Parts: sequence; C-alpha cells; structure tokens
Amino acid sequence: MEHRSTDIDCQYCNPEVWGGVECTINRVQDVFRDQLLYSGHYTRPGDIERFAELGIKKLRYPVLWEHHQPKPNTVIDWTWTEKQLHSIRKKHIKPIAGLVHHGSGPAFTNLADPDFPKKLALYAKAVAKKFPWLEYYTPVNEPLTTARFSGLYGLWYPHSKDEPSFIRMLIHQLKGVVLSMQAIRKINPKAKLVQTEDLSKTHSTSLLTYQANFENERRWLTYDLLCGKVDRQHFFWNYFISTGIDIKDLEFFLDNPYPPDIIGFNYYVTSERYLDENINSYHDSTHGGNHKHKYADVEAIRVNELAGLNVLLTEAWERYKIPIAITENHLSCTREEQMRWFKETWEDCCNLKKQGIDIIAVTVWSLLGAFDWNSLLTCTNNYYESGAYDIANNKIRKTALGKMVNAIATRGEYHHPLLEIKGWWNKNRDINKIMISKKENRLLIIGKNGTLGNAFMKICDHRAIPYIALSRKDLDISNERQVRAIMDEDRPWGVINTAGYVKVDDAETNYNECFSVNTIAPGILANTCNIRGIRFMTFSSDLIFDGAKKTAYNENDIAKPLNIYGISKANGEQVVQKINPESLIIRTSAFFGPWDRYNFVYSILNSLENERTYPVVKDVIVSPTYVPDLANMAMDLFIDEEQGIWHLSNEGMLSWADFACVIADRAGFKKNNLLFKNPEEMGWKAQRPLNSALKSERGIKLPVLENALERFFEHRTV
Repeated sequence: MEHRSTDIDCQYCNPEVWGGVECTINRVQDVFRDQLLYSGHYTRPGDIERFAELGIKKLRYPVLWEHHQPKPNTVIDWTWTEKQLHSIRKKHIKPIAGLVHHGSGPAFTNLADPDFPKKLALYAKAVAKKFPWLEYYTPVNEPLTTARFSGLYGLWYPHSKDEPSFIRMLIHQLKGVVLSMQAIRKINPKAKLVQTEDLSKTHSTSLLTYQANFENERRWLTYDLLCGKVDRQHFFWNYFISTGIDIKDLEFFLDNPYPPDIIGFNYYVTSERYLDENINSYHDSTHGGNHKHKYADVEAIRVNELAGLNVLLTEAWERYKIPIAITENHLSCTREEQMRWFKETWEDCCNLKKQGIDIIAVTVWSLLGAFDWNSLLTCTNNYYESGAYDIANNKIRKTALGKMVNAIATRGEYHHPLLEIKGWWNKNRDINKIMISKKENRLLIIGKNGTLGNAFMKICDHRAIPYIALSRKDLDISNERQVRAIMDEDRPWGVINTAGYVKVDDAETNYNECFSVNTIAPGILANTCNIRGIRFMTFSSDLIFDGAKKTAYNENDIAKPLNIYGISKANGEQVVQKINPESLIIRTSAFFGPWDRYNFVYSILNSLENERTYPVVKDVIVSPTYVPDLANMAMDLFIDEEQGIWHLSNEGMLSWADFACVIADRAGFKKNNLLFKNPEEMGWKAQRPLNSALKSERGIKLPVLENALERFFEHRTV
C-alpha cells in the first residue's frame, strides 16, 4: 500500500512540539478508572486555553469510547467533547483523537471479544460523522502494551495470563484500528493514522539471550501487523498459529495493510528492560519466567544497560521508513529531572532529524500529569505526578517544565543552569565534578546549620543541584556589604534563605536581634538578588496569625501577630515583597523530619523512651509539616519561578496534645509521661495563637500527616 503523506514537509527543521493529556480509562475487575475524572479536566474551565499558551501544534486528545458510549445502542451525548474540540480548533491546534486508551472498551465488550473490532469501528464511524473535519486519529493507544497488561500479566480486564489470550487481544485491537480507519476514511478520505506504541527494548544476561531476542522481535508486532509484514516468513507466523490463532486472522492484515501515516513512540525510562536469572538480587515483585528459566525483569537503567533513544529510533526508522513522532515523553521525578528528560529527548530528536531520520514531533506528556501509575492503575491511591501543569487541589498551574516546553515550541531552545547537568539515568553523571568545575550558576543556601538549611543541602545532593551553603560564621546576612560581596563572588542563579531567629520566647526581650535576622536581613538579601536578577526564596511562619479563625489559614488571610517573633516575620514578608515582588515566601508550621533530632517528634520519642515526663500544650491547633516534603515542594516552586506567599504544610490539623498522642501510639509507647497542660500553664513569655494551622489556596497539596509520619518512622535515625 502506498504511504500517505503528512502535512509536515520540512525534513531539516526542528521537530514540532505536541501535547498530550493522560486520559486512560482502564478497567480492573468491574471498576473503570478515568484519568480525566481524577485530574478534574471534565469540570475545570480554561484547560484548553492554558494548553495553547505552550505553543504546541497538535494535541493528543480523548474522544474515548468508554466515556461516550458506556451502553450499546444509546444516543451519544457529544456536548462536552464538541465544546472542547471547538476550543482546540479555535486555538489553531490540530487534535489527534484517541478512541481507546489502555481500555478494554465499554462494559458490553472487551479485548477478548471477537466482535470488539467491529464494535469499535462502529463507534469510530460515529465520531467521524459527528466531527468530519477531524484529520488525525489514534483508534487504540499502545495495543501491544495493553494486550500484555490485560492478556499476559492479568493486571487489567479481562485479567488473562496466557499467551493465546495475549495474542488474541493484540489482534482484536489491531483489527479494530484497521476497520476504524477504513470507516473513518469513507467519511474523511484525508484522515491519518497516528499509531502509538511503547518504544521498548530488552537486554539480558547471556543465559537469557534467547528470551531477550524473542521480546525484541515481539516489540515490533503492532507496526509489523499493520504494515502487512507478518507473512509466512515472519518470525511470529508459526508462533501465532501454534497458539491457536486462525490463519484468516493473520491473512486479514495481509489483505488489508494499513501502514500508519505517523508512527508514534512512547518512551519512558522504564521502556527498556533487563532480564537476569539471578533473581535473589532483585525484589520479589520483579520475579517471573518462562517454561525454561525463572528470571527477574527490571528496568535496564538500574543495571546500566540503556541503549537510549538514538539507537531505538534509528532501529525503527530503518525498519519502516515512516515519519516518527515521540507521542509520550514523561518522567515521574523531581522537577529538574523532568526537564532534563524532555531536553535530552528533544536534542536527540533534533540531531536524528538532521541526520535524515524523519522525526516530526516530540510530545510533552502529560500536560496535566497522571494519577496512580505507580501501581499501573490497579488501585486508587491518589499518587499524583505533575506534568507541564500541576493540578493539585483542582487548580491548574504551569510548572517549569511547561515554561521550558513553551520556549522550545516557540524559540527552539531553552536554557537553565540545572539543565547543564545530565539526568540520573545517565551512566557518567558526576555531580561532584560538575560542582568543582563550575563555581558560577550554583544555588546559594543560607543557614546551613539549621534544620531547613540542612534539609535543602540533602535534597540538593539527592537531586543533583549544585549548591554553596553558608553559615552565620561565613556570612552576616544583616551586613549589606558582605551580602553584595558574596553574591558577586559566587554568582548564584538562586538564593534560598533558611536562616532565622527562632526563639519565640527570647524574642520578647531580645527583639533587636530578632528583627535584624527576621526582617532586616531578608530585605537585604531580597534587594541584592533583585538588583542582580537572582531568584530569591525565604521562609516565614504560622505565628503571624492571631488564632481567632476556627479553620486553617490560607495565603489571603491578614497577618495579625500576637508576639515579637510573629511581628518580625510579618514585617519581613512585607519588606521582601516590597523590595523584590518576584521573591518566593514560604509560610510553614511545626516542622519535623528524620534528618536532625531538634523537633517535636524526636523530643516526644526521646522522653517516652527514657521514661521522662514531657509537658504538652492542649487546645493549640497546628498543621505539622514533614521537612522532606516541605523542602522538595519548596524547591519545585522555586524552580517553577513562583512568587509571592505560599503555605506549605502536610494535610491535616490537630492540637499539640493530639499530635503527641499520635506519635506515642505509632511508636508503641504508653502516654503516662505526657503532661497535658493549658496554654497559661506552659510558662511562655510570648503569647501563641490558639490556632495557626495552614492550608493553601494556591494549588499546593502535600501528603496527609498520617502518610508523612509513616515515612518519618521508616527513615528516622535511632
């Protein structure tokens, strides 16, 4: 069959930038899980307009069968989808309509149903009749991957675990693709097929070379079948026949070849696998095997066996000579690693295009992030990974990845000091050498001996963010001349001020030092950064509030401090915002963590372990904050170039007394030595608010307190 041309003719210019929305509707037993429901896309207005801000040319967008036709022979309500597609068109973006995305179809069919292809084709015809102008289609996303998860591993419906079921499900999906495109092209002859599949490769030990070879042939089946390559000489012909596949099913693809107009590859850090018979070296969850050997199946990167995008795309091009797009490109990781992943993919694709390989696009996936893929969508645990936008608390906020995508889509390039460092998946990343060789463009952390300063140093080490950390001995932050000299010498790209006067009661009499550190010094730092174009972040406190509110305080509530410490922090916020409006100010509350012992949780544990009494105030409400969550989220916001005041605390509010009881119960201690007292019995010099719990109205949501405590006890130093 003659290949159908696309509308992209520039062989040597950069690839386009596309976008995609994670839209899986998969079925586990009798439960359908809808990613668009979790992300709030159905009910949140303005998403399409935000997508258009990125400058993307095409958008992989759901017109999903399960959503529109949950029951057979019903009148389809196109209202919402019609409005969305109209908005996409209005923004001069071409949609790529997805009809089934890791699904098994509506409840009246499934992947094992021999009539699945015809039923899908009828739905595809209905879509084309309703939207005859739609030009690009993906009738079934990743059919090989979906067949594996549904027919070979039993993770998704109909939960089969055998090779014949796997092969039948693959063939049914691909028949559905062909019949759907045939039905669509009768209505719109210009319709084009964008067929997606995981860009995989399997590596192995010498013993398991035969299994790796088998899987490396199997990875091409989606495109081989569609292109009419699976004939009697094909590697899998006899294998298919041996599993009970009717020869007519194979001849169907020979009689109806339908090469994709665009081959869409989805590439993840987990796409390449490694097989190892030494199963004791790996977690039980990785163990599997075949009729000959047991082996572990792990991510190839974990054993430094990654072939990489250049190799895999070259193999695909040589095999098919069909235009290629990266249709999914995502990493569930820290913000800078997400950016490094996209940057590396983009640069690889640009270089391959210059070498004559027709790479037409790179897709940022997913624009709204994704939910529960850490369990492969087998359970609902509300695990969220952001994308070009963060939609926590159902508010859409562009991340640094989104800003990077916009720059690449509109200017073809993007620069950030953190992108000079290779991602963790690279074999030869050495952060120590990078920090030594490039003194400039590091992050400056002020207050390295404090809890927060120490936390930021740890996460910078973990996240490969080069930094300089200074203590009070290294720099007097209330001395403007010293601050300017340090900035000019070190030339950081950002400054994080974690230093602060924290002795709330002492501040009542030692107010000069308190105001010097909490008000004057942040102002000096903010001003110096503003003049030099350096990003600045500093920290404030929940004690700027008077406690009169019965619910948690948000960023819009007015500061009414009750003590000198609170006044110094509130004044510091005002000074910083006036001098440097682009500064990021984090308010937080009652933090605790595993990396030092100077916090409430360790104090409670230490007293109970040694059977010492410990006074705990009653009726004072706080929102405890886990330091690793605080530091990582604050760093993400800083990299995102957010500004203004943000509240960061773990979800949940309770009294100090209740918090102490939760800690004791979790550690298995009796509460006899906890002395519960009223505020007036605590001997405080400074008045405290009876309620200083925090919540965010700006779209930030840290894990619940219970989850944070579980991780604290898992990682704490004894």
